Formats: sequence, structure tokens, C-alpha cells
Amino acid sequence: MAEDLNIVTGNKEDQYDTLFPQIKALLDGEDDLIANLANIAAALKEQFNFFWVGFYLVKNDQLVLGPFQGPVACTRIRYNKGVCGTAWAEEKSLIVPNVEEFPGHIACSSLSKSEIVIPFYKNEQIIGVLDVDSSKIADFDHIDEVKLTRILSLI
Repeated sequence: MAEDLNIVTGNKEDQYDTLFPQIKALLDGEDDLIANLANIAAALKEQFNFFWVGFYLVKNDQLVLGPFQGPVACTRIRYNKGVCGTAWAEEKSLIVPNVEEFPGHIACSSLSKSEIVIPFYKNEQIIGVLDVDSSKIADFDHIDEVKLTRILSLI
């Protein structure tokens, strides 16, 4: 597949459904994790224009910044700290409508207003999290969680 995306408008669910096969095609035949994470982050950023889209990878007892799109970010996040560390510790997705109301939120940017974090796995072990930030309050919902989890299943 050419490395161009067909960007669509419309409702969120339709946008994800159009993006999924494109991401699948980008990843087909490529087994490098970093390359694939980079393309996923770029595709999500380009389609939805989220404030920040990126990955943190588990390295020992921390999450370490991986491929991302957006402004500079926190480099390391401890286990059970902030939204990313909490999603990792609790082994579940977290949707935070207002980051200022999340106890212990790590503010990499004051422009981030809402966030979704979804862990992803290899051999039933969490190897990282997808972190998506929006400059809008309550920008994420169950549709994002389901569709982003489906995209992560491609890894």
C-alpha cells in the first residue's frame, strides 16, 4: 500500500472503520514494532487531529516514551503513576474526560484536557500503552476505546 491515507469525515465510528483497513495494510508484512507503532500514531493523528498520540513501552518498572505524534512529551512514567501508569497497573483502558480531575495526573502539557489510555499485549503480558490526548474536554468515549483496541490488536 502507498503510504498515503484516505482521510474521511463524518461520524467517529465511520472514521475508525475507514482507517482500520488502511492501518492494517500499512502493518502487513512489517514485523518491526517501532515502525508499526510509528505508523499507527501518525495515522491516528492525521485522521483525527488529536492533540497528542503516542506509545509508552514497558521497560523494567517504567513506561518509556516510544513513537508519537505531537508536542514533546514526558519521557518516563512510573508504574501506577498518572493515567498511563495507572492503566498499566490496573491492566485496563482508562477514559479521562477531564485530566485535571484525575488524581495524580502527569501534565506533560497544559493544553491536554482529556485522555484515553489503552494497554496492549504480547503473549498475554502488557508491553506498552497507547496514549491519546485531546485539547477538548470529554473528547473520548466507548467508541474510541473499542475502535482503538481493535487497531491495537493488529500489533
